[in-house]
Amino acid sequence: MNTTQRNVAAATAFAIAALFGASQVQAATPATFNTIRQINAGDLNVGYVDEGPANGPVVILLHGWPYDINSFVDVVPKLTRQGYRVIVPHLRGYGTTRFLDAQAPRNGEPAALAADVIALMDALMIDQATLAGYDWGARMADIVAALWPQRVKGLVSVSGYLIGSQEAGKQPLAPEAELQWWYQFYFATERGRIGYEKNHRDFAKLIWKLASPQWSFDDATYARSAVSLDNPDHAAVTVSNYRWRLGLEKSEAKYEALEAALAKFPSISVPTITMEGDANGAPHPEPAAYAKRFTGKYKHQLIVGGVGHNLPQEAPEAFAQAVIDVGQL
Repeated sequence: MNTTQRNVAAATAFAIAALFGASQVQAATPATFNTIRQINAGDLNVGYVDEGPANGPVVILLHGWPYDINSFVDVVPKLTRQGYRVIVPHLRGYGTTRFLDAQAPRNGEPAALAADVIALMDALMIDQATLAGYDWGARMADIVAALWPQRVKGLVSVSGYLIGSQEAGKQPLAPEAELQWWYQFYFATERGRIGYEKNHRDFAKLIWKLASPQWSFDDATYARSAVSLDNPDHAAVTVSNYRWRLGLEKSEAKYEALEAALAKFPSISVPTITMEGDANGAPHPEPAAYAKRFTGKYKHQLIVGGVGHNLPQEAPEAFAQAVIDVGQL
C-alpha cells in the first residue's frame, strides 16, 4: 500500500469511526413525545399525547406501573402512518396529570382508573375507540370493555383478562406466586409507603429488570420514563392500588357499584387480541385460564424473542400490528 492509499484508508476509517460515534451519541438520547396537551376530565387535569389525523379512527394506549407514556413512543408513529388518531394519557399519579381537587383521595383502585378513561373520552368528545394496554393499562382497558362495551371498538390486552376483586384477592396463592407479589406486601406497610416515596426511582428500575429480565434498556431510556414517576401523587396512587387489592382500603363510594359489577367477573364481548411476551417476569395468568372470558371475536398471540412485561416498548412492531389487526377481526 502506497502513501496515498494509506491516507485514503485512514480517512475512511476516521469517517466510519466518527459516524459510529455520532450514532452512539444519538442512541444515548432516546426519542420522546414533543407535545403534551392538558385537559380537565373527571377528577383530573390529564396530560396526554394526541397525534395523527383528527378525523382518524381513535386508538387510546394505556401504560402500566411503573412505566409511562414513553412505552408507546415507537408504537404511535406506526399507527399514525396508518391513519389512526392516537391518544396516550398519563395515568393518575404520572407525568403532568394532576388531581383537580387538592383534597381528593389519591385513589388507585381499578374502577377509578377505568373511569378516568371514560372521563377522558367524554372530555375529548370521543364516542368510541380501540383500547390497548399492558399491566395497569390492560386492566383499565379490560374494565372499560366489560362495563362500557359500546365505547370500545376493539381491545388489545397484554396478559389477557386482568379484572379482579377484593374478595378474590383474599385467596392465598402458591408460595412461588406469592413471592412474585413481594412489592404488594411491602406497600401494605407504613415502612413500604415511606420507602417507595423516598426511593421510587430505584424501586421502579428494579421492577423493570425483574419484569423484563432479557430487556437490555439503558440508563437514558429509563431516565426518560422515571421523570413521570416524580409526580407528587405517584407514590400515594401506587400504594392505594396495591392496598386496595389486599382489602386494606375501601372503595370510594362513587365506585362501589362498578367494583360490585367487576366482582362478578363480567365477560368481554368486543373484538379482542390478547398478547404475552415469552420472557414476562411479572406475575401474569396463563392464556388458557382466561380465554373463555372473551366471548366475541378473539385471538391470542405469543411474542417471542425475550420479550418481557413492557411489551409495547420491547416489541413495538408486534403491538402496533395487533392494534391494526383487532379492527379486522
